[in-house]
Amino acid sequence: MIIGYLFKSAGDTQDNVFGEEVAQQLQADELAVEMATQLFAIAPDHEAKLYYTTMVQDESRHTEAWLKLIGQVGGEGERDPYLDKLGHMFLEADTLEEKVFLMQVFFERLIIPRFRLIARSSRGTLLEDLCNRLAIDDGIHHGAGMAYERVLLAEAPKKVKDTLIAAANRMLPEFAAHALWRPKAREMIGQLMEARDRERLKTELDHGVRLAQSLGLDVSDVVLPF
Repeated sequence: MIIGYLFKSAGDTQDNVFGEEVAQQLQADELAVEMATQLFAIAPDHEAKLYYTTMVQDESRHTEAWLKLIGQVGGEGERDPYLDKLGHMFLEADTLEEKVFLMQVFFERLIIPRFRLIARSSRGTLLEDLCNRLAIDDGIHHGAGMAYERVLLAEAPKKVKDTLIAAANRMLPEFAAHALWRPKAREMIGQLMEARDRERLKTELDHGVRLAQSLGLDVSDVVLPF
Protein backbone atom coordinates (compact mmCIF):
# COMPACT_ATOMS: atom_id res chain seq x y z
CA MET A 1 0.00 0.00 0.00
CA ILE A 2 1.17 3.54 -0.79
CA ILE A 3 0.33 4.70 2.72
CA GLY A 4 2.69 2.15 4.24
CA TYR A 5 5.58 3.19 2.01
CA LEU A 6 4.78 6.85 2.35
CA PHE A 7 5.02 6.91 6.13
CA LYS A 8 6.79 3.63 6.94
CA SER A 9 6.49 3.24 10.73
CA ALA A 10 5.29 6.76 11.48
CA GLY A 11 2.67 7.19 14.20
CA ASP A 12 -0.69 8.93 13.91
CA THR A 13 0.72 12.35 14.77
CA GLN A 14 3.44 12.13 12.17
CA ASP A 15 0.92 10.83 9.61
CA ASN A 16 -1.12 13.97 10.23
CA VAL A 17 1.94 16.18 9.78
CA PHE A 18 2.91 14.50 6.49
CA GLY A 19 -0.71 14.70 5.35
CA GLU A 20 -0.73 18.45 5.87
CA GLU A 21 2.58 18.71 3.98
CA VAL A 22 1.09 16.83 1.03
CA ALA A 23 -1.94 19.13 1.12
CA GLN A 24 0.24 22.26 0.97
CA GLN A 25 2.29 20.93 -1.93
CA LEU A 26 -0.88 20.02 -3.81
CA GLN A 27 -2.10 23.58 -3.35
CA ALA A 28 1.21 24.95 -4.65
CA ASP A 29 1.26 22.78 -7.75
CA GLU A 30 -2.38 23.46 -8.57
CA LEU A 31 -1.42 27.13 -8.73
CA ALA A 32 1.74 26.30 -10.69
CA VAL A 33 -0.34 24.61 -13.42
CA GLU A 34 -2.32 27.84 -13.86
CA MET A 35 0.84 29.95 -13.93
CA ALA A 36 2.66 27.72 -16.43
CA THR A 37 -0.42 27.63 -18.68
CA GLN A 38 -0.59 31.41 -18.60
CA LEU A 39 3.11 31.70 -19.52
CA PHE A 40 2.55 29.34 -22.44
CA ALA A 41 -0.42 31.41 -23.62
CA ILE A 42 1.33 34.81 -23.59
CA ALA A 43 4.97 34.02 -24.48
CA PRO A 44 5.56 35.48 -27.97
CA ASP A 45 8.74 33.52 -28.74
CA HIS A 46 8.35 30.15 -30.49
CA GLU A 47 11.12 28.46 -28.48
CA ALA A 48 9.66 29.79 -25.24
CA LYS A 49 6.24 28.39 -26.15
CA LEU A 50 7.80 25.00 -26.82
CA TYR A 51 9.48 25.09 -23.43
CA TYR A 52 6.30 26.10 -21.62
CA THR A 53 4.44 23.12 -23.10
CA THR A 54 6.95 21.01 -21.17
CA MET A 55 6.55 23.09 -18.03
CA VAL A 56 2.76 22.75 -18.14
CA GLN A 57 3.17 18.98 -18.41
CA ASP A 58 5.65 18.94 -15.50
CA GLU A 59 3.37 20.91 -13.19
CA SER A 60 0.39 18.78 -14.23
CA ARG A 61 2.31 15.58 -13.38
CA HIS A 62 3.28 17.05 -10.02
CA THR A 63 -0.34 17.85 -9.29
CA GLU A 64 -1.41 14.36 -10.35
CA ALA A 65 1.11 12.81 -7.94
CA TRP A 66 -0.08 14.95 -5.01
CA LEU A 67 -3.72 14.21 -5.85
CA LYS A 68 -3.04 10.48 -5.74
CA LEU A 69 -1.25 10.80 -2.41
CA ILE A 70 -3.80 13.11 -0.82
CA GLY A 71 -6.43 10.38 -0.91
CA GLN A 72 -4.09 8.16 1.11
CA VAL A 73 -3.58 10.73 3.88
CA GLY A 74 -7.11 11.80 4.70
CA GLY A 75 -7.94 14.33 2.00
CA GLU A 76 -7.10 18.00 1.55
CA GLY A 77 -6.27 19.99 4.66
CA GLU A 78 -6.15 23.65 5.57
CA ARG A 79 -5.15 25.97 2.71
CA ASP A 80 -2.23 28.33 3.11
CA PRO A 81 -3.75 31.82 2.63
CA TYR A 82 -0.37 33.37 1.79
CA LEU A 83 0.24 30.86 -0.98
CA ASP A 84 -3.11 31.79 -2.51
CA LYS A 85 -2.10 35.46 -2.36
CA LEU A 86 1.18 34.66 -4.12
CA GLY A 87 -0.68 32.74 -6.80
CA HIS A 88 -3.03 35.64 -7.47
CA MET A 89 -0.08 38.02 -7.53
CA PHE A 90 1.66 35.98 -10.24
CA LEU A 91 -1.47 35.43 -12.32
CA GLU A 92 -2.48 39.09 -12.17
CA ALA A 93 0.96 40.52 -13.02
CA ASP A 94 0.77 42.89 -15.98
CA THR A 95 3.77 41.86 -18.10
CA LEU A 96 5.53 38.70 -19.22
CA GLU A 97 8.77 39.99 -17.69
CA GLU A 98 7.08 40.30 -14.31
CA LYS A 99 5.43 36.87 -14.51
CA VAL A 100 8.68 35.08 -15.41
CA PHE A 101 10.55 37.07 -12.75
CA LEU A 102 8.12 36.28 -9.96
CA MET A 103 7.45 32.65 -10.78
CA GLN A 104 10.63 31.22 -12.27
CA VAL A 105 13.39 33.52 -11.07
CA PHE A 106 12.15 33.89 -7.50
CA PHE A 107 9.44 31.41 -6.50
CA GLU A 108 10.78 28.31 -8.28
CA ARG A 109 14.24 28.92 -6.79
CA LEU A 110 13.00 29.69 -3.29
CA ILE A 111 10.77 26.60 -3.12
CA ILE A 112 13.54 24.11 -3.98
CA PRO A 113 15.06 24.11 -0.44
CA ARG A 114 11.57 23.30 0.90
CA PHE A 115 11.48 20.12 -1.18
CA ARG A 116 14.95 19.14 0.00
CA LEU A 117 13.94 19.73 3.61
CA ILE A 118 10.85 17.53 3.25
CA ALA A 119 12.96 14.83 1.58
CA ARG A 120 15.49 14.85 4.42
CA SER A 121 12.72 14.52 6.99
CA SER A 122 11.09 11.54 5.24
CA ARG A 123 14.02 9.23 4.46
CA GLY A 124 13.17 5.95 2.75
CA THR A 125 9.63 6.98 1.80
CA LEU A 126 7.77 7.74 -1.39
CA LEU A 127 7.55 11.34 -0.20
CA GLU A 128 11.37 11.59 -0.18
CA ASP A 129 11.59 10.27 -3.73
CA LEU A 130 8.82 12.56 -4.95
CA CYS A 131 10.33 15.68 -3.38
CA ASN A 132 13.77 14.89 -4.81
CA ARG A 133 12.24 14.60 -8.28
CA LEU A 134 10.32 17.85 -7.83
CA ALA A 135 13.50 19.65 -6.75
CA ILE A 136 15.14 18.56 -10.01
CA ASP A 137 12.16 19.67 -12.13
CA ASP A 138 11.90 23.03 -10.40
CA GLY A 139 15.66 23.53 -10.75
CA ILE A 140 15.21 23.14 -14.51
CA HIS A 141 12.24 25.52 -14.51
CA HIS A 142 14.27 28.07 -12.57
CA GLY A 143 17.28 27.79 -14.89
CA ALA A 144 15.08 28.19 -17.96
CA GLY A 145 13.35 31.17 -16.40
CA MET A 146 16.67 32.87 -15.65
CA ALA A 147 17.77 32.36 -19.26
CA TYR A 148 14.50 33.68 -20.70
CA GLU A 149 14.39 36.65 -18.33
CA ARG A 150 17.86 37.67 -19.54
CA VAL A 151 16.52 37.64 -23.09
CA LEU A 152 13.44 39.64 -22.10
CA LEU A 153 15.47 42.24 -20.19
CA ALA A 154 18.28 42.60 -22.75
CA GLU A 155 16.64 45.63 -24.35
CA ALA A 156 14.00 46.42 -21.74
CA PRO A 157 13.69 50.06 -20.64
CA LYS A 158 14.42 51.12 -17.06
CA LYS A 159 10.68 51.43 -16.40
CA VAL A 160 10.22 47.67 -16.92
CA LYS A 161 13.16 46.84 -14.65
CA ASP A 162 11.83 49.18 -11.95
CA THR A 163 8.50 47.34 -12.17
CA LEU A 164 10.27 44.08 -11.36
CA ILE A 165 11.84 45.54 -8.22
CA ALA A 166 8.44 46.83 -7.12
CA ALA A 167 7.00 43.36 -7.76
CA ALA A 168 9.76 41.76 -5.69
CA ASN A 169 9.00 44.12 -2.80
CA ARG A 170 5.34 43.08 -2.94
CA MET A 171 6.17 39.40 -3.19
CA LEU A 172 8.89 38.96 -0.56
CA PRO A 173 6.76 39.68 2.55
CA GLU A 174 4.06 37.32 1.26
CA PHE A 175 6.61 34.63 0.50
CA ALA A 176 8.12 35.00 3.97
CA ALA A 177 4.68 34.67 5.54
CA HIS A 178 4.03 31.60 3.38
CA ALA A 179 7.35 29.99 4.33
CA LEU A 180 6.68 30.47 8.06
CA TRP A 181 2.96 29.62 8.02
CA ARG A 182 1.87 26.29 9.48
CA PRO A 183 -1.60 24.71 9.54
CA LYS A 184 -3.14 24.02 12.92
CA ALA A 185 -1.85 20.43 12.87
CA ARG A 186 1.72 21.75 12.81
CA GLU A 187 1.49 24.99 14.78
CA MET A 188 3.45 23.60 17.73
CA ILE A 189 6.18 22.22 15.48
CA GLY A 190 6.28 25.56 13.65
CA GLN A 191 6.85 27.46 16.89
CA LEU A 192 9.69 25.15 17.91
CA MET A 193 11.35 25.52 14.50
CA GLU A 194 10.66 29.22 13.93
CA ALA A 195 14.13 30.57 14.73
CA ARG A 196 15.82 28.10 12.41
CA ASP A 197 13.15 28.60 9.74
CA ARG A 198 13.72 32.36 9.82
CA GLU A 199 17.47 31.93 9.53
CA ARG A 200 17.08 29.55 6.59
CA LEU A 201 14.55 31.85 4.93
CA LYS A 202 16.81 34.89 5.25
CA THR A 203 19.63 32.98 3.53
CA GLU A 204 17.36 32.03 0.64
CA LEU A 205 15.93 35.54 0.27
CA ASP A 206 19.44 36.99 0.19
CA HIS A 207 20.27 34.54 -2.59
CA GLY A 208 17.15 35.58 -4.48
CA VAL A 209 18.21 39.22 -4.35
CA ARG A 210 21.63 38.26 -5.73
CA LEU A 211 19.91 36.44 -8.59
CA ALA A 212 17.97 39.61 -9.41
CA GLN A 213 21.23 41.56 -9.39
CA SER A 214 22.77 39.04 -11.80
CA LEU A 215 19.99 39.95 -14.26
CA GLY A 216 21.24 43.52 -14.29
CA LEU A 217 18.56 44.84 -11.93
CA ASP A 218 19.28 47.57 -9.40
CA VAL A 219 18.47 45.78 -6.16
CA SER A 220 19.26 48.73 -3.89
CA ASP A 221 15.52 49.33 -3.41
CA VAL A 222 14.68 45.73 -2.52
CA VAL A 223 13.42 45.56 1.05
CA LEU A 224 13.90 42.18 2.74
CA PRO A 225 11.25 41.26 5.33
CA PHE A 226 13.97 40.39 7.90
